[in-house]
Amino acid sequence: MTTGLRHTYLQLGWFNAILYWLGHVLVAASAGTWALHRYQFVAQYVGDTTLCAARGQDIHIREHAPADGLPDDYPRPEPVVRQRFAQGACSLTAWRNDRLAGFLWLIPDAYLEDEVRVRYRLASSRASWDFDVWVRPEERLGWVFPKLWEAARRHLRRRGVRWTCSRISAFNSASLRAHARIGVVGLGSAIFLRCGSWQWMCASLAPYFHLSRRPSSFPQLTFDTSTLPEVVPKEPPCLS
Repeated sequence: MTTGLRHTYLQLGWFNAILYWLGHVLVAASAGTWALHRYQFVAQYVGDTTLCAARGQDIHIREHAPADGLPDDYPRPEPVVRQRFAQGACSLTAWRNDRLAGFLWLIPDAYLEDEVRVRYRLASSRASWDFDVWVRPEERLGWVFPKLWEAARRHLRRRGVRWTCSRISAFNSASLRAHARIGVVGLGSAIFLRCGSWQWMCASLAPYFHLSRRPSSFPQLTFDTSTLPEVVPKEPPCLS
């Protein structure tokens, strides 16, 4: 146990480590009716970097239409997928040998979170959201994610989007490290404590605090992306 605590501390820092273990205690003590989440919000510039054509040629990217059925092993419930499409989200899927290898979701302006009750909104049309990036475990060291991201970049650039924003779990050390490597701009953070049908939120941006007693009640967090620059330093022309 001591080794586990130390490892979590080294990966997440003391504050996130405390929240992480507290969340585990709450879930265990409440049989899953209580949960604790902390999110960090970041923006990444949608640049011009492209993959070299020789890479990942057997990976095919498609846009998942609302009328398309879900693969049998799709890792998200169908009601969640329907709700995302109803909000105006689109999904890009990666396929290798006719098998789903990964996907990511994109949505402009605003969307309702799946995991907790909150609505995220962007203050500028130059920004969009990307969320729920999933890659099949055996594909995570290959070219599935780069191919998905390249397709997403092209999709966003065609629509005049220059920044894509993400919600990252503060307890996901791998995702935090990956975003740190690519370079991101911090937009804020929020903590959510769910206790049955009640939910408390504490955030670094307005409205800062919120108590929700029923599913129809949720806060809205608005991110001022209008101050993000139009361009950033030029990137390498090809990712190899």
